[in-house]
Order: sequence, then C-alpha cells, then structure tokens
Amino acid sequence: MAIKAVFFDAAGTLIKPARRVGDSYAVVAKKFGVAVSPPQLSERFRVCFDASAPLAFPGAPATAIDRLERDWWKRLVRKIFEPWEPFERFDDYFTELFDYFARPDAWALFPEVLETLSTLRRRGLILSVISNFDSRLIGILNGLGAGQWFDEIVISSRAGHAKPDRRIFAAALARHGLEPNNAAHIGDSEENDLCGANDAGLKGILVDRDGECLPTTGPRVTNLKEIFAHLDD
Repeated sequence: MAIKAVFFDAAGTLIKPARRVGDSYAVVAKKFGVAVSPPQLSERFRVCFDASAPLAFPGAPATAIDRLERDWWKRLVRKIFEPWEPFERFDDYFTELFDYFARPDAWALFPEVLETLSTLRRRGLILSVISNFDSRLIGILNGLGAGQWFDEIVISSRAGHAKPDRRIFAAALARHGLEPNNAAHIGDSEENDLCGANDAGLKGILVDRDGECLPTTGPRVTNLKEIFAHLDD
C-alpha cells in the first residue's frame, strides 16, 4: 500500500538544543552556586537519561500529566547532580532549567526541516510527530514555526506509552484511521525510531546526521531531504 502519512521524531530529528545540553545545565547551575564542567554534565545527562523509566504515565488522568512530567524531569536532574551534592538551591535551579527548555529559543530547527515539511504537504501526505517528550514540545514546535505543518503531535507523556513500544505508533495510526503499512516514521534512534517503527509495521527510516551509526538493515539518511527516495520505494 502507498505511504499516506509521515511521522517524525522530534529531538535530534526536527529540532536540536540551541546550545549543548551540558552547556545549558552548567550555565544555569553556576547562577545557583554550583560549578560543574559542561562535558561532565553532558555525560551525566546521557547516562542518567538512558537509565530512566519511560517518559509515559499509563492510566494517569489528563489533569495530572503536567505535574507528572515535571516530577519526572526533576528526578532525572536530581540524579544528574548526585556527584555534586549538596545542591542547596536545587529547587530554584530546576525551576529555571525546566522553564528554559520550554522556550522555543532554547531550541533550533535543523536547516532542512521546513522545506521538507512543505514538500511533503504539497504531496498531500498526513504529517505527525511521535516523540518521547512532554507537553512543552507543542509550544516549542509552534514557536519555531514547524507546528503548523503537523496534523497531530503525539507525545509519550500523554499517549501513555513511549517508543519503541508499538502502542504509541498504533495510537498515532488510529487517530488518522491508517494501517501500519500506510505510514513511514523518521527518527534518529535506531532502537526507538527505526526498530520501533518496523516492529509496529511502519516503514522506519533512520536519520544519521553524523554518519556514526552502525550499519542497519533499514534505510538510513543523513538529512531529511533524503527521505523522499525511500518514500517512493
């Protein structure tokens, strides 16, 4: 069956931090009396994020999601700073950091994003986001001028499941009345995006911007402009 919809991951695929995560964590921490090098914080972020539970809250009422999202991130950031305890003003630090990453100017679109989305829309394709993110993503994408292109933004914290769980892909498909082989999903994580999509029956395409991923059995592109050849297969 022909591809009728293209789903995108967000961070690392459509958007990236305007400055490196470790830099942002370090700059804000210094304001609250904690001096840590950005490379140390980048490494701690990677390790702690990878070890965290999924950013998803199955069965939670909609009215509780904002609090659960914030609590999830607060636990993660607290874990990141464990080697530098005590952090006497941690609550104030976390509030400023969390609010900073909600701002569109804390993020940047990859250069080819808007052109790619415009071309896909002219082809009449459904466009959606499937992201292991929280509710801040909607304001970020809107503020960067990308949100208008999407029919739906599916985020794990509100969907109740996180990639690579096939249920988050199924939820996105159901919202448009599509079968799995009607859709492609593009993202920068081999596990979450390529394998997750393939396992759910979608066509997964891996974005490997630096050419550093190990060889895979699925299609791989170095930027979003290269996806068109794979959609036409």
